[in-house]
Amino acid sequence: MLNSPVWHPFTQHGIEPPMRRAVSARGAFITDAEGNRTFDAISSWWVTTHGHRHPTITAAIEQAARTLNQVIFAEYTHDAAEQLARGLLAVAPPGLAQVFYSDSGSTAVEVALKMALGHFFNRGQKRHRIVVLEHSYHGDTIGTMSVGARGVFNLPFTPLMFEVERLPFPDGSGARMLEAFETLCRSGDVAALLIEPLVLGAGGMCMYRPALLTALRDIATRHGVLLIADEVMTGWGRTGTMFACSQAKISPDILCTSKGLTGGSLPLAATLATADIFESHLSTDRAKMFFHSSSYTANPIACSAGLANLEVWKTEPVQGRIDRIAHQLEGLLVATGNTVENPRRTGTIAAVDLVVGDSGYLSDVAPRLRAFFRSRHMLIRPLGNVVYLMPPYCSGADEIGAAWDTILEAAEAVSKGKL
Repeated sequence: MLNSPVWHPFTQHGIEPPMRRAVSARGAFITDAEGNRTFDAISSWWVTTHGHRHPTITAAIEQAARTLNQVIFAEYTHDAAEQLARGLLAVAPPGLAQVFYSDSGSTAVEVALKMALGHFFNRGQKRHRIVVLEHSYHGDTIGTMSVGARGVFNLPFTPLMFEVERLPFPDGSGARMLEAFETLCRSGDVAALLIEPLVLGAGGMCMYRPALLTALRDIATRHGVLLIADEVMTGWGRTGTMFACSQAKISPDILCTSKGLTGGSLPLAATLATADIFESHLSTDRAKMFFHSSSYTANPIACSAGLANLEVWKTEPVQGRIDRIAHQLEGLLVATGNTVENPRRTGTIAAVDLVVGDSGYLSDVAPRLRAFFRSRHMLIRPLGNVVYLMPPYCSGADEIGAAWDTILEAAEAVSKGKL
């Protein structure tokens, strides 16, 4: 009999132990009801960039709550939304001009897909196909499951999902992927390429070179295909720069951001689009308006947290912290030993593959690994046999080193059949 009415995400309550009860969090640590301090080595599912309860962001939330809580964004605008939109466009790749708010990474991508299809529909162009990359993940709504990899995550919902075209994940030169995209584009009915730039997160921390992203952008441009960059995870410094697209020296037509947008403090998402896409929905014909909203669109308190996050980036040495962590992770990867395979890093994301027989997401090794990490007071959640770190930028070298040692200790135990 469960002792709680709460249904937790990605949790099989039939076999999982009772949830620990968090009572406080600060910096890179979460404290539970028993007083245990756990190092948040994955930034609480990749959202907590600067650390928990950053004082600048916390103060902005407190101040905003005294003025506005929620106002209908179809009838009003407000200063926090206006200022945040301008701030986002200032730090985003050049060429983006309009900001549409939503509340999660999944909804940001749903908005992007609808923008792309509406753009061509309103212009009378018969483009409807969406192209994605193999192993991709873009969310858990019906639309975002449709454009993600098919598998155990979404098998029960297959009848509801639409079909998309899938490019092979690049190996080596990536020539096979680029050739496949070029061939698809020649059909003339491709609307958009939706891609996670440089790192495919939930698909197993799969990484590829910026040059391949540049080449995909070139092909899309030649054929009039929109490029949608899902920077929900890769944005806000995770890949080493504010947005991953900048490493390929490209600008997408649509960019999706969430997670680190508020420093991990409150749910908020934004979909940034070019003026061309906005103008295709701009008309005296009400039927051409962009039909999308959520009840909490541009929540003033969340937007204020987003503004404070931008202030942290302006006034604190965030890039220096990112560079320091990236340098340390690169050094740790060099000495991984033979109990792991495929050591890799992009920015502050480092990953290895454990050598196990069953390497899928439902691999039996994953729950055992999580239990092992919990016993060491480390919050690390493997993706099947893929184990990764994505620490908050406030993390110290000792904490990151200890987390990596714990991963290698677990790998050694797995290789000897002790875990």
